[in-house]
Order: sequence, then structure tokens, then C-alpha cells
Amino acid sequence: MNISLVIPLYNEAESLPELCTWIKRVMDDHAYSYEIILIDDGSNDGSWEVIEDLKKENAAITGIQFRRNYGKSAALNVGFEAAQGEVVITMDADLQDSPDEIPVLYRRIQEEKLDLISGWKKKRYDPITKTIPTKLFNAVTRKMSGINNLHDFNCGLKAYRKEVVKSIEVYGEMHRYIPVIAKWAGFKRIEEQVVEHRARKYGTTKFGFSRFINGFLDLLSIFFVGKFSKRPMHFFGTLGVLSFLAGFGITVWLIADKLIDISKGLAYRNVTDQPLFYIALVAIIVGFQLFLTGFIAELVSRNSPERNHYQIGKRI
Repeated sequence: MNISLVIPLYNEAESLPELCTWIKRVMDDHAYSYEIILIDDGSNDGSWEVIEDLKKENAAITGIQFRRNYGKSAALNVGFEAAQGEVVITMDADLQDSPDEIPVLYRRIQEEKLDLISGWKKKRYDPITKTIPTKLFNAVTRKMSGINNLHDFNCGLKAYRKEVVKSIEVYGEMHRYIPVIAKWAGFKRIEEQVVEHRARKYGTTKFGFSRFINGFLDLLSIFFVGKFSKRPMHFFGTLGVLSFLAGFGITVWLIADKLIDISKGLAYRNVTDQPLFYIALVAIIVGFQLFLTGFIAELVSRNSPERNHYQIGKRI
């Protein structure tokens, strides 16, 4: 099979018939073998009934229904597990992504031997309250991930080599950072494709302010797990040692300063009368706690069933 289209959706009953008809036309024009995997993320507007009707018209359609709303990441993860195509393409169900982009994405993955192509909606039809935070998050993500050639990490229109989606796990709200997850998994041939962004034709956006905070926290999680998941002591232990040494050094300096004043017959203050002593004490305690956190995390990591699970690219 050439292409698997993974399409998560929530309350998109109006757009589904037009979207599936459009996809079928593109696929037939290029003689692709394909499947359309529609993941209904707990819709309550009759989207599942629409999927059942579409399935009767097009056998290439597969429908998966969640009992409740779990989020886009969960829908993508389930879709990735079900996908069988050589190239897996994800897109949103609201018709803001154009199926006409599919052939060029498929061609680039195959001809350029890429792992992942992320769409870039260079011209957007979203309100400024969405575009400005998006640009900020993209800039921060580029800086933290080192993937400097992507402008839009959160674009729903992406193409993957099959091996990529079978090697990564998407959970929480990590769908925004799939290129980062793929990079940490060892897939580094990541490129960008300028794609058309269409104005929403049906329904309303599911974008909310909470996604700003959640997105930032997820980015920190990806950065930590990707860099220190198999060696947490290197992270917590380093911070703990630095904090302990800072507190210990301040304490030694305060004691030495007092002893010098005594030896010179000068007036002196007790070490415990100085505010700096309590800052040093807190630093020592925090250092111990961080070190113990790293030690416990190391024990948990070493007893994990995936402690020796590594991404293997090729074997001969």
C-alpha cells in the first residue's frame, strides 16, 4: 500500500463527506493504493454516523471511535498503530488542510529518502490571538530541539516514512512536537514543505488558551525525557552537587570570615545571625534532595522493562 491517511477528528460531521470525496479524487488521479483512517475522538455531533455511511461508499475508509474525548495525540497514536502504508500522512478533518498537497509529500518522502516532512502554513487564516503564540512556541521549540529548519511544528499536515510512526509514541498533547520526538528517536532527515492553509468552512475551532501552558510543559517533558530518560542521575545529580557545593562554600566562607575577625580582635557576627547562612542551608538541603531524586530515578530507570530498549536503524 502506498499511502495511509491518518485523520483525527472531533465534531467534524459537516466536513467529512467533502474531505473524503476530495481525497478519493486525488488518489484516483494518481493511481495510489491507499487507506483513510478516521479516528473519531468522542464526537457528539453525529460524526460517527457519517463515517459509517462513508465506509459503505468507499472500502478504503477505516473508522475508529473513542468512547470519550481523549485528545488529538491519543487519536494520532491509535492511527499510527493501525497504518499500513509505506508513507503515512496526517491531516486535520476541518478542510483547512488541502488533500492536493498529498502527491508532493509522498513524492518527496520516497525520492528524497526523508523520514518526516512537516507542513508550513506560511499564509494563515487564523486570528492573531492564535498566530502570535504559535510563532513564539515555534521559536522556542527550534531553540530547544535544534531543529532549525522548521517554521511550524504544530501543522497537522505531515508526512512520515512508515518506520517513523511505528517507532514513536505520542501521548498527552505531544502531537505538537512530533518532529522533536522523531529526532530523539534517531530520525534526523526532517524537512519542511510550504502548504496551503484554507479558511475554516464548517464548525468552530477547538483552540483554547490552556494549550499555551500545556504546550510549554509538554516541550519541557520531551526535552527532559529525550535527553535524560536513561541517565536521570546526570541531570538531578549535577544540579544537586552544584547546589550542595554552593551552600557548603558559602557556609565555609562565613565561618572563615568570623574566625579571621576573631583573630584580629575585631567585632564579629555569629554565623547563625547572618541571612546568608540560611540561604546556604537551604542550598545544601535542596542539593541533598536533588541528589536523592536522581538516585531514586536511576533505580526506577534501571528496573524499567525498557531500560535496554534502543532504536535500531538497520541490521545486516
